[in-house]
Amino acid sequence: MNFATRMNGLGGDAAIEVFTKAKYLESQGRNIIHLEIGQPDFKTPQNIREVAFQAMNNGYTTYTPAAGLLELREVIAEHISQTRNILVNPDEVVVMPGAKPVIFFTLLALINSGDEVIYPNPGFPVYESVINLVGGKSIPLPLLEDLDFQFSLDSLINSISERTKLLILNSPHNPTGSVLTPEYLEAIAKLAVKHNFYILSDEIYSHLVYDSNFSSIISFPGMKERTILLDGHSKTYAMTGWRLGYSVSPKAIAEKLDQLMLNSNSCACSFTQIAGIEAIKNSQGFVKEMFAEFKERRDVIVEGLNSIGGINCGKPAGAFYAFPNVKQLSISCEKLADYLLSEAGVALLPGTAYGNFGDGYLRLSYANSIENIREGIRRIKMAIEKFS
Repeated sequence: MNFATRMNGLGGDAAIEVFTKAKYLESQGRNIIHLEIGQPDFKTPQNIREVAFQAMNNGYTTYTPAAGLLELREVIAEHISQTRNILVNPDEVVVMPGAKPVIFFTLLALINSGDEVIYPNPGFPVYESVINLVGGKSIPLPLLEDLDFQFSLDSLINSISERTKLLILNSPHNPTGSVLTPEYLEAIAKLAVKHNFYILSDEIYSHLVYDSNFSSIISFPGMKERTILLDGHSKTYAMTGWRLGYSVSPKAIAEKLDQLMLNSNSCACSFTQIAGIEAIKNSQGFVKEMFAEFKERRDVIVEGLNSIGGINCGKPAGAFYAFPNVKQLSISCEKLADYLLSEAGVALLPGTAYGNFGDGYLRLSYANSIENIREGIRRIKMAIEKFS
């Protein structure tokens, strides 16, 4: 078949691909430790589930406005106003079926052919994939281990041109777990104002910052007018399968995102939106408990990885991913990831799944029990010793 040429630049999702392969091995009788998939291993809190059931019984099984139920947008606007120290109105909020549509629709709404979009590399692969799909020019911004997987400001400055339309930020970051400091964000904000480009700020892990306070670029002077904030319920409330994300943006951009929602998905699921209200209002105790568990797991996995010869791993500042350096081992990170799945029964990802600047690293998700993390580390250690 002759497909549209735009499909040539559209990539896949390595985490889902490895997860599928690992599930196949399990169906063949193998025992697999899952450190590849980026979703909390906790059940959605009971109060959220019960509210969803009740909402269905109360008739929330129909269409809603494309931008989402007003009552949910009001709750989101209040939540973002409080957590980012800005004033957000409900008409600046668009509710979507997951957070990925925020990336997709922002790029569709803003990027013309040839416009340049700067994005973190290594980074969430959907960024580059959709930039290419909409005809933009993708400009990778290297994240450096020597800078705790932040980018150098000089590198950002050198990446900016008269065609720069958008900079994508992701903090806390997937796959490295890095967090942009307020000093970095302030410097980036000044550059955005000076060179007149927009920011897509992916803050889906905003509740998972371990050793400092979370900061958002939208909070800095002049940035609410040029920032599209992405957040959602998947990671914070263990609601990945509920598909509930949202954007906060200037009203003119929100109207375009609303229009794209109307022409694609019609709306997010109505009873899921009611559950989303309950999550924000009444589930912060769960968020704190899950945070404490992830912080303990982080310390366990980092200590375990650093006990293995040839592997070095810094302590991630946020999210729930470890990104160890495996360059001392005489094998590519892709072959190492395949070897560890086949030989040790541990599913994880090569750093190159997140861009060429991820070469020489692995990504491990510690959204799994401490018992399984320790068993995974034990298997990795044995397999590498055998390989060496």
